[in-house]
Order: sequence, then C-alpha cells, then structure tokens
Amino acid sequence: MASRTPAPGRAWASGAMGRARCDSVGLCGHPVDLELSDSRAHAFGHVQSSASHPPGRGRQILVELLKPFGPGAATWAHKLINEFGSLAAVLAATPCAQARILGEGNPAIRHLDMVRGVMLHVLRMQMQDEPVISNSETLIDYLFAEMAHLPAERLRVLFLNSKNRLLGDEVMVEGSVNEVPIYPREIMRRALEIGATALILAHNHPSGDPAPSKGDIKATERVADAARTLDIQIHDHVILARGGWTSFKRLGLL
Repeated sequence: MASRTPAPGRAWASGAMGRARCDSVGLCGHPVDLELSDSRAHAFGHVQSSASHPPGRGRQILVELLKPFGPGAATWAHKLINEFGSLAAVLAATPCAQARILGEGNPAIRHLDMVRGVMLHVLRMQMQDEPVISNSETLIDYLFAEMAHLPAERLRVLFLNSKNRLLGDEVMVEGSVNEVPIYPREIMRRALEIGATALILAHNHPSGDPAPSKGDIKATERVADAARTLDIQIHDHVILARGGWTSFKRLGLL
C-alpha cells in the first residue's frame, strides 16, 4: 500500500508470534482467535508449511476432489499440497497459481475454483449472521481465501454499522505487484453513502511477507485521521499473504 518500503527485519511485536494451524476444516485455525479490539495477544498468524505440519487429511480430501478428473489425482494433490502447504491454501490459491502447478487446461482447476467459490460464499454468510468482530476466525478465513494468493495488491474495505454488522464488502483499489494507492477521501465518501460507522481495512502482499511496510503504516494513519473527523472507527487493518497475516490492532499501530 502506498510506496512499498521494506520494513527492517520483522515488523511484528517481538516474541508475539502466534502460529496458526492449517487443516482440512478451516482456512486458518488459530490457537488464539484474533480479537480485533485487543492488541495484547499474538500479532502474527502464520500459515505453516507441509514440512512443519503434514496435512495428511487435507491431502486425502484433495485426492478425492480430483479423482473424477483423471488418474493423476494423487500426483496433482501431492504437487498442490507441496506447493501451497495445506488443502486450505490450495483452495485459496487463484486458478492461475494452480495452473502453474497442474498445467494450463487441466479440468481439475475449474472444479477447484467452484469449490473455492462455495467456500467463500459460506464464509460470507457466516460473517453476515453475527457482528463481524465477534467471529474473528471467520473474518481471517474469508480474507485469507479472497486475498492471500492474489498476484497484485488489492485494498478491500469492510463497512460496518453501529452494531458491527456487515453493510458492505468492497474492493476499493486494485494496485500493482508491490503497491496499491489509498485514497482516504474515497473511503470516507463511500462509508457515508452506506451509513457505516466502523471499518476494517484489508490488503495483500504478493511477496508472501505480511509484515507492514512504512508506507502501509503511513497510509493507515491517514485513513484513521480522516475517519476520526467523521466519528468513524477503524477496527483494524489486516495484511494477508501466503506466509500468514498481520493485524495493525495487535501490533499497536491503531
């Protein structure tokens, strides 16, 4: 977001690394849920690789999903799991990313994309059933599935009402591989149009590193300043990447 200035080393709080558990059920199961109003808990959720967390059950499910599309199902599943680390991450990956592993034109890719669409629909429905910040695991699952494997940066804004229920979920800006511009005035204008009183910002890092850059921090500060004048609350800014996610609230940056 804004100009990409690599953060020196790791930008999350020292000693506060909460490693996530990826399995066949959710996209990222966290030992401690991300509570957006509490910045004291773990600042970083990490998607473990297959080497550190063998996703045996996820691999079996993926084989079953791919069996109707050819005798190479087991080989395809093995390659996908090895590349992305878990069934959840395979389903979160874009068709283009999957095609780099399975080859262009593989019929299994379209099927996986349909499964991903169903998964996203279910997660959206779960978010709409209750206040967004009361089920932070579902929020992270949804954002990770939507954004973690995108080839270019994208800024998404979740608009909430006074009861923190979802009013709108919109992509505000499409950026490049290493930056996305942010326009606080446009975000505030849209918030006023739909009557939002709170926001959650989210964007992705195609580099795979979810650590916020100096540009990310400055841009978020500008949005927070603009929101403050309109009595709109910024609950959090979440950065998603193949390597996991970070929360500005957890890092004490909001």
